[in-house]
Amino acid sequence: MAVRVTAYVTNWCPDCIRSRRVLQRAGIPFEEIDIEATQGAEEAMRALNGGSGKVPTILIESLQDCLILVEPDDRALAEALRALGK
Repeated sequence: MAVRVTAYVTNWCPDCIRSRRVLQRAGIPFEEIDIEATQGAEEAMRALNGGSGKVPTILIESLQDCLILVEPDDRALAEALRALGK
């Protein structure tokens, strides 16, 4: 199953670093967007997560579903990835 993951992050955020490690350990390719370095990224992230400025915001898309996780802990992120077939 094809899963597409986009992580909205900052370079100083410890939760972002932790979530990156979870994705890497799972072998999940993902797009990482630094909301402070990419013009319009913060606005795009806020549009996805109901206006929150919290990072990481992680968008997980599959053919069947789309999940948006805001500041997920390791377990929640791993469970979301498993639920979408990875």
